[in-house]
Amino acid sequence: MAIELAQSPLLTFAVGLILVVLLLVVWDLPAFVGLAIAAFGVGLLNAVFVADFTFADAAAKTATEFGNGMAGIGIPILMASVIGKSMLESGSAQRIVRGFQSAVGKENSDIALWGSSTVLAIPVFFDSVFYLLAPLARSMRARVGDNYALYLIVVGAGASVAHVFVPPTPGPLAVSDQLGIQNLGLTILIGLLVAIPSAIIAGLVYGRWLNKRIDIPLRDAMGTTTEELQERANRSSDTLPNFLESALPIILAIGLVASYTIVDTFKKPYPILEPLQPVVAFVGDKNVALTIAAIAAAYTYLRWSDLSRSLWEEELTEALKSGGNIAAITAMGGAFGALLAASGIGPYIADHLQGLGIGLLVTAWLVAAIVRIAQGSATAAMLTAAGIMAPLTGQLSVSPVYMVMAIGAGGNICSWYNDSGFWLVKEIGGLTQRETLQTWTMVTTIISITGLVTVLVLSTIIPLA
Repeated sequence: MAIELAQSPLLTFAVGLILVVLLLVVWDLPAFVGLAIAAFGVGLLNAVFVADFTFADAAAKTATEFGNGMAGIGIPILMASVIGKSMLESGSAQRIVRGFQSAVGKENSDIALWGSSTVLAIPVFFDSVFYLLAPLARSMRARVGDNYALYLIVVGAGASVAHVFVPPTPGPLAVSDQLGIQNLGLTILIGLLVAIPSAIIAGLVYGRWLNKRIDIPLRDAMGTTTEELQERANRSSDTLPNFLESALPIILAIGLVASYTIVDTFKKPYPILEPLQPVVAFVGDKNVALTIAAIAAAYTYLRWSDLSRSLWEEELTEALKSGGNIAAITAMGGAFGALLAASGIGPYIADHLQGLGIGLLVTAWLVAAIVRIAQGSATAAMLTAAGIMAPLTGQLSVSPVYMVMAIGAGGNICSWYNDSGFWLVKEIGGLTQRETLQTWTMVTTIISITGLVTVLVLSTIIPLA
């Protein structure tokens, strides 16, 4: 039977935080093991304090949430591992990197990666963009010889801002719906006005600042060693696939996923698109889209390597093993966050913030930010904040679109151990925990703060009320 304790969600959160730091930082356990123990520990506390949550649930819910996480990211991460391995080994990533550098100059490589990730993430989930562009960041580092921290930061920043600010990405789209906003075009426009400066400050400005202070080395990741990367970086251009063939996996993945987003968004005003819905619902599913992209990448790898088919199959199997480890860690990080959420920490924080005498936009940001830090998921934090703030939108003196942006900014803050995205960036990027905190965690926090400031400035100058 659960014990009634008013502060139990806060206690559970504190214990979860202590557990994960002790297990992962102090004792340096493997990430999957440490996160699993922390999730079970939080589950046991939930069984003590949360009504209708039993000791059996502590085990079952951890396994269920881990399974849910694997259902969402298992196939994409495994296929992304094949794509990454194939693009790096075939020389496709090098061809794209050299194309970027030819277009914008070697000294502006970070701008090329930043712009690519920002644009691609508008129709596609953050994780899919990071899966596809992380190999380019690694290959760029191998060719240039430094700036790895910068390249990872600009990819992460560009992909992250679209995730929380720009519909038809699901987070801001769902928040807009909860707040009763009908003008999707205006939401996209304001989202871009908030996203671009946020991505510039967090990606280019902070990335260049941090890059001068730390040097993150290339490490073996995604089934490819640093020696192999260096060898590919020094290849003659005539031994590399052409640009179109090299970019085909990215074009396929982005194009197929975006096809569903486009048809789903515009099928009502344009009924001619309706017959395409069943087709794009299948090929536009990220599991299918990334599988198709992986087939294209693997075929290019076979064509442009001197490997026998059996050795080629072994190399792809090694990539899948690496991807399985990444998927397991990422899914367990999400499970840990879900167990924290089951403690009721989200509603607990929201209830205690409602009475604060601060502006509604700042209140919306604060609610989303604290819920995000406490339970990990940006989307869950945004939806929690939207549910609380929806009845108050009538009190706004500016357009409720600005509240969508304030909630998105708050929901992006401080990605850390309880966020599956933290582990995704760490494992695919080949980073240490400290490096991930210095890069990814700081980037999400800077985006959050810059986003709030931009919202407050824009809503003052152009209230749209």
